[in-house]
Amino acid sequence: MNFKISKMMAKKDFQKEFSDFMLKAVSIPNVISFAGGMPNPISFPNKELKKAYSFVMDNHYKTALQYANTQGYIELRKIIAQRYKTKENINVEADDILIINGAQQGFDIISAVTLNDNDNVIVEAPTFLAAIQTFNLYNAKIHSVEINDKGINLDELKNILKKYKSKLFYTISNFQNPTGLTYNNETRKIIADMIKKTNTILIEDNPYGALRFKGENQESFFNLLNEQVILMGSFSKTISPGIRVGWIASKNKEFMKKAIEYKQILDVHTSMPDQMAIAQYINNSNFDKHIEKIRKLYHKQCNAMINAIEKYFPKEVKYTKPEGGMFIWVELPKNIKSVELANETIKRNVAISPGDPFYNKKRNVSTFRLSYSNCSVENIDKGMKIIGETIDKMLKSK
Repeated sequence: MNFKISKMMAKKDFQKEFSDFMLKAVSIPNVISFAGGMPNPISFPNKELKKAYSFVMDNHYKTALQYANTQGYIELRKIIAQRYKTKENINVEADDILIINGAQQGFDIISAVTLNDNDNVIVEAPTFLAAIQTFNLYNAKIHSVEINDKGINLDELKNILKKYKSKLFYTISNFQNPTGLTYNNETRKIIADMIKKTNTILIEDNPYGALRFKGENQESFFNLLNEQVILMGSFSKTISPGIRVGWIASKNKEFMKKAIEYKQILDVHTSMPDQMAIAQYINNSNFDKHIEKIRKLYHKQCNAMINAIEKYFPKEVKYTKPEGGMFIWVELPKNIKSVELANETIKRNVAISPGDPFYNKKRNVSTFRLSYSNCSVENIDKGMKIIGETIDKMLKSK
């Protein structure tokens, strides 16, 4: 049989090459991995979830096991909307929300509803690689804007918005993946004013917003842009990534109507047992206490990583100091490339994420991502020592 792959899936994707490399690397026995963006399993509420699933199956199995509303379980949507209002001061209603299979499905739904071939999309540089991959699958023209410690390069963003009629601007404005950086309120308001002068829709991806362990919450674009923003969220970082339940939310009724239609075509609806069990769990547990436990855990691990970086890394190395989330972004001297570093550290059973796949185009960069969420304090210290020794050795050999 002469089977031919579609043009969409036949595209070369260097991000996929790096993903495969890192998955292979972290599968090595006894490896200390700072590569994946995985929650710490000790934060999983397994006992509470077991009770929640049992309750749903004992009392509501006819609803849980039947076909359901594509938009999602109304009780769960009410919970999400209420928590946005009370915990983050974001004005979301239950009718604004579409429940999806993890926030990552949102990239496909948003792209299918909004993008035509060669439409312009703005992303941060660096940014979440799955977003880049999805926009490329939909033949978008991607324009990257550098981010800094205050947010995004505003002059660069202004020029791109002026030069191109961009359909979408994708941002992770809280504890950004991969840098850990957060936009301040001033930057958010300037960006919102820019977007209002265009027909661009801003995608506010906020999977890490609940994981702030110091500092103050910043204003959501959802409050600043009304119908020109799509908010993405997920329970992957606060409950479990294995339970694929996320959401997109928007005040734009036309977009939501088509998003629900496309979701129905894709898979009818997200798993009802999962939706109902999560609603049962949140309503019948101290969910705020659970999240606070995660924050304290990640704060401790983040501090351990920063302390170890200061202790073991050469002084020429720069790095971010996040106020939440799961990541630290490291900048090496320009004569050391992060791919070379990753290849060396894995020989000593330490895995890192080279910076290249977080950019739309291959750059051979000197930056890399570290995740502190899924490592013990002891392994963080041990791993940072090995990385520091490797950097030092590479610097001396140049």
